[in-house]
Amino acid sequence: MIINQGLSNRSESGNGQEPAKIERRTLFGGVLAALLLSSGRVMAEEDDRGVKNPFILLLRGLYQPVNVGQGPAHNLGLSSVDLSDGSYSRTLIYPVFGIPESTDQDRPIGKFYVQFGGKLCAYDLPDGALAMSFNSKPTGAPPGFNGFVPFPDGTGGNYLEGTFELMILEATGIYQAFQGGHNHMVDRLHKLANGSFDEFCFCNISQYQFP
Repeated sequence: MIINQGLSNRSESGNGQEPAKIERRTLFGGVLAALLLSSGRVMAEEDDRGVKNPFILLLRGLYQPVNVGQGPAHNLGLSSVDLSDGSYSRTLIYPVFGIPESTDQDRPIGKFYVQFGGKLCAYDLPDGALAMSFNSKPTGAPPGFNGFVPFPDGTGGNYLEGTFELMILEATGIYQAFQGGHNHMVDRLHKLANGSFDEFCFCNISQYQFP
């Protein structure tokens, strides 16, 4: 997820605040409906182990750097990413829809890893993991498609808003059927005045391939 146009110098430390005045439960209904419609499905499917297709996650919280050699054990069983190479930062994952036995939306269920200067990311989830790659921004794409549009937050920082399309490179455990599938992100990333970044991003993860 490359952040350019003067926004690439990110500091991963410092104390920030929650995204200003975003009420999660107020947003949930509208965002869930929009994400489900974007997948072209009226009803979600379910595999034998209970994972919905699509399922929806929320990435939320301050990013922290993952130092060299400090990635998760066994690299989450993934081969297309190296989460200990020092290029990743991480935040928390919360369940929204479709994850079996994860009904408490205020309790994190995993960690999200992303390259701010690259195109790879990974999801550490219950009973499996996913590795993905951000699609390139196509020529002539409108602002906010596979890229961010900044909006001042009034306190010296910016909200960075946009949607992103990702390809699922690897899927392990109960998510194996999603390999080769697609992730549609709706992101509102808060760059705080102190240089840290606070995430608020819905992820609609489906088995179908993006056209």
